Amino acid sequence: MIPRTLIDSTEIAGGGTLRLVRRGEEWSITLANNELMNSRTSGSEVALATLGCAPVALRPAPRILIGGLGMGFTLRAALSVLPADAVVEVAELVPAVVTWARGPLAALHGDGLVDPRTRLFEGDVLVPIRAARAGYDAILLDVDNGPDGLSRAGNDALYTDVGLRAAAAALRPGGVLAVWSTAPDAGFVRRMAAAGFAVTEHVVRANGLRGGARHIVWIGVRGQSTAASERVT
Repeated sequence: MIPRTLIDSTEIAGGGTLRLVRRGEEWSITLANNELMNSRTSGSEVALATLGCAPVALRPAPRILIGGLGMGFTLRAALSVLPADAVVEVAELVPAVVTWARGPLAALHGDGLVDPRTRLFEGDVLVPIRAARAGYDAILLDVDNGPDGLSRAGNDALYTDVGLRAAAAALRPGGVLAVWSTAPDAGFVRRMAAAGFAVTEHVVRANGLRGGARHIVWIGVRGQSTAASERVT
């Protein structure tokens, strides 16, 4: 049995402790008894980037905002499908997550943070969302397990009617809001549609083609609101 080793921990706003744990070559970030992410299960984080960036990747100099750095899988996947003139902004609220990315998790992150297209903002993703006016081609949110969050009550604002309207206002016409979640949420889909998005719900696997837990990625296209969503498995 390979032992689990606590590498570092940090207190987060609103209470709770994030822990970085290593087990052999496997890394995980946990909150209380919940594993928020694991280095062996990156498939759905990659899908968030590929599904969210695909509709806008051919635009000239696309500008992308990613909410949540995590272990860097979404950032690296986005960079792999975007052109050389793209700008990818990453907002990360927890300073320790950035420190881990540049320290013990550097091999996982690869060149993501030093890629010339990457811009890192240490703070709440709502700050750039609210500051932008039709400034982004896509916004990719992997924050606190989706609408049914675990780590911080303040993250809920991203998924309210007000937060979704702010995201719509931050996107250029035809821009994409992509949201990762651990589970379906029909009420959230209705809120996305009411905010002006045409919504497609994708069921994706934690391990990609190797299977694993089923997660959800919603793709909302601004300005094409529909009364119901399409579900893709």
